[in-house]
Parts: sequence; C-alpha cells; structure tokens
Amino acid sequence: MRSWLSDRGRAANALLNKNREWWWARRLTIADWLYAVLPLPFSGFFQLAGSMQHGMFGGLIAAVPTVLASWNLGGALAVGMILYAIPVLFAGATVLLRRSFPQWMLVTAAVLLLCFANFIPAAIAMYSYSVYHANRRLLVGWFAVYSLAMVAAYDANVLGQVFLIGMLLVVPMVFGLWVGTRRQLIDRLHERAERLEREQHMMADKAITAERTRIAREMHDVVAHRVSLMVLHAGGLEVSAEDPRTVEAAGLIRTTGREALTELRGILGVLRDDTDAAPTAPQPVLSDLDRLVEEWRAAGMPIDREETGRARPLPTSAQRTAYRIVQEGLTNAAKHAPGAAVTLLLHYADRQLEVEVANAPGRGPAAPMPRSGFGLTGLRERVVLSGGSLSAGACPDGGWRLRAIVRTDDPSGTEEEVSEGDPHAPGR
Repeated sequence: MRSWLSDRGRAANALLNKNREWWWARRLTIADWLYAVLPLPFSGFFQLAGSMQHGMFGGLIAAVPTVLASWNLGGALAVGMILYAIPVLFAGATVLLRRSFPQWMLVTAAVLLLCFANFIPAAIAMYSYSVYHANRRLLVGWFAVYSLAMVAAYDANVLGQVFLIGMLLVVPMVFGLWVGTRRQLIDRLHERAERLEREQHMMADKAITAERTRIAREMHDVVAHRVSLMVLHAGGLEVSAEDPRTVEAAGLIRTTGREALTELRGILGVLRDDTDAAPTAPQPVLSDLDRLVEEWRAAGMPIDREETGRARPLPTSAQRTAYRIVQEGLTNAAKHAPGAAVTLLLHYADRQLEVEVANAPGRGPAAPMPRSGFGLTGLRERVVLSGGSLSAGACPDGGWRLRAIVRTDDPSGTEEEVSEGDPHAPGR
C-alpha cells in the first residue's frame, strides 16, 4: 500500500511539473487573451455611455435613438453593431497583437478615445506598450496623442482634465513602466547568473585539467621512474643470475613491470587529456585471466580456479570489470595472506556474472586486512555504476573473501539478488 501511494505521488508530481512547464511556456499568450477578453464588457459599457455625451461623435450618436425609432428592428441592430459592438471587438482583437504589432492597438485606442470617449482601450494600450516595448520617445508621443484626445473627448475644466489624464493614462503608463523594468531586471539577473554559472564551470574544468596534469606529472616522476628502475634491475638479474628459479622470477618481475609501465602510460595519457597519448592496446578481458592466474602461480600462489554455469560471450565492459575484480582479489591475497591457498570462482548466470576470490588464512604474519582501501573503493564504484554489487569481508576461518555481481545485461532491469543454481551462493 505504501509503495502504491509512493508511486501515485511520484506520478502526480511529474504530471504537475509537466503542466507547470506547459502553462509557463504559454503564459504570455494567455495574458494577451485575458487582456483582450476580460475588459470587453467594461469597454462596451463605456462605448455606449460615453458616446452619448462625449467624444467627437457624441452629438451625432445622441440623435441615433430618435432616428432608430422609425426604423425596423433589423436596421437598429445593424446600426448598433456598427457603432458599438464592432469597434469594441476590433479593439479587443488588436490587444492580441500588442507584443508583435502594437501600432494597431495604439491607433485603434486613439480613435475610440477621440470619437467615442472610450478610455478602456487607451489605458490598456499605455500599459501594454510600457511593458513590452523600450522605445520611450514613441511612448511619450502616444501619451501626448492620448492626452489631446482626452481633452477633445471630455468637456471638463482643467482640474477634471488633469484628473482624467492622471488616472486613465499616467497610472497605467507608470505601472507598465515598473512592470517592464522589473521584468528586464529579472531577465538580466537570470542571464548574469547563467553566465556566471558557465564561467564557474569553465574555471572548474580548467582547475580539474590542471590538477589532472599535476597528478600525471607526479605519477610520472615518482611511480614510473621507480618501476622503470625495477624493470632494469630485474633484467640485469635475469642476465647475470645462474640459478634457474632466480632467472625465472627475475623474468616474471621484468615482464610484470613492463606491463605495469604500459598501463601507467595509458593512465597518464587519460589524466593529461592528450588524445595522442591515449592507450591503443586492448584492455584485459576474461580471456586474459589464464595469463593472470599463471603469473601468480609462477610467483608461488596456489590458486584453485573453478567455473560454473553456461559460459557465453559477455559485453566487453563486463569482462573488463570482472578481470579487475580478480586482479584486485589476487593482489590483496598476496599482500595480506602470503602463501595461503586462493580459490577463484566464476559463475555464469542468466543476466549476471558472479566473481568470487577467497583465500585461506595466511601461514605467517601478514599486513592487516584492508578496510575499504582505495582499490576496493574504486572497484565498488565501478561495479555499482554497471548495476551490480560488491562485498568484501573476513570469513569465519580467518580468511578473506571478495565477491562481486557484475551485470551482463541492461542495468535498468531487475537485479537478481542471488542467481539460481550457484553452488557458492551464500558464501564460504
């Protein structure tokens, strides 16, 4: 029940975000329609009431009811539509063009104010032009035109004219200027914030590149130099030694050191972000496990390897991850339990590969068992990114076990906790 409610909540939240984005993307068009439709009743009322006494056509329209009394109903309706409905509807339609073609709205509002004393379109025109357009000279010009039309349309004294102009023209214009200036300020602040964020990302990328270059330089100066000396000394020992076992061990050290140098050059090339230095040799996969196991056996580590399940071709990324897990497990076994027997288990499941490296207790004193070292931490991050899991810990007999589940299909699918048919599944 709780899971169902959680899913329904997430679905409702996603729908709400989608609707919010839809409304926000169309907010200006919706505002245009609201400013065009909502004032129509008030505009129609002032078109009828104002034209009876005010405006240039006030005297002519005052005689219309007397003339219409002798006409039929159809003629009266036609004259009413021409004098009242059509101008009001046309003025409302021009409001829809206030952001793209404001001249239609400005001219229509001036005509209705001068001829019919209808000030509603003029107030909307002053507000809209102040909000969406930055030409202040043209705004002042139209304000002057509307002021003269107001003086001509309304027969009032000086104080009355000042009051009408102030309330019907100045207030909408000032409010529009405030709204427009605020919107411009917010847009500029958003633009500045985005620009600062881009610059911050660029500075962070530069800092990361510089740090990667420094790390690569330090690794080259320290690690690569030491490994090169080790390879040279191993080569000299291989040539000068007379004991066959010593020659074999020196050859193994030299070969391993050269492979370490090759991988180190690839890592340094990635850290330096230099495409010319990028590694061209193929990365190790499961087919290279035989060579890895034989190298450790040659170094004196007893390894018992076992594979279960139906072996099949796996994705390259999964094979690389499995190889690194085995490599890390064998390295930890040699470091912390020298001379101990090691068991390597590979189990092929339907959608995953299970890798287990376990060693018995060491025969002598050894270094303490690792506690989330950098090798295990990096492996865990790598396995988790591919949709699997990794566990490492001490065994009841004093040994150590490293076990990982590597996904071999789409990580977005359902993860199997324990694959069917695994004889080693919950552990040693």
